[in-house]
Amino acid sequence: MIAFSDLASAAYCPRQLYYRRRDDDREVPATVRERIELAYRYPELATAPDATLRRLPIRREPAVYRRNLTRMRDHPEYDRLVDPAATRTVLTGRECRGVVHKLLAGDADRAPAPVVCSPGEPPEQGVFEPQSVRAVAAAKALAWERECEIPQTLVEYPAVGVVRTVRLTTRRKAAYRRTVRAVRAIDGPPARVDDDRCRSCAYRETCGPSRRTLRSLLHLGE
Repeated sequence: MIAFSDLASAAYCPRQLYYRRRDDDREVPATVRERIELAYRYPELATAPDATLRRLPIRREPAVYRRNLTRMRDHPEYDRLVDPAATRTVLTGRECRGVVHKLLAGDADRAPAPVVCSPGEPPEQGVFEPQSVRAVAAAKALAWERECEIPQTLVEYPAVGVVRTVRLTTRRKAAYRRTVRAVRAIDGPPARVDDDRCRSCAYRETCGPSRRTLRSLLHLGE
């Protein structure tokens, strides 16, 4: 059974997952936990004074953060987000298993929906691929448990005050399948990558990717 967190790591870089498994690196940093906890306090934080917000691990200035939370109220799932049916729930699917931070109840018009939280920054539009793959895994696990179709997952960025809807499109499901295959294929260090992902990877020094110099590229062409 593949963990949701392993899928997200492999979607970022399969070699990163290899090192995490090798070092048994499963500890969640305190700052990550503190930022995710903000997802359970939106109504309170939307009116909190600057002094209170400055003591919290938010990633925006207080006025901007409050404005983001005010805008979030217009999201069609806002009422379910601030009053979820369950929190910190383990879902077990056919292939993957992991924790979702919120579980939204279904009703006559809407299917239940899992919610996963990211402590980081959202992209300009949508979500980054590791979060997309994790979101699909959560939806598939909930569908497996409930024996019903789950068409979407929500991804929250509580330190920013933003929520994004991740629909299970053909493209996203294909990325999920590729990542599952990549995880299952890991039996040694996968091939290195050498691009912008490496700059923020905790295993950069261990992995040792390096860009070729212009001199070395010219030499290869001789």
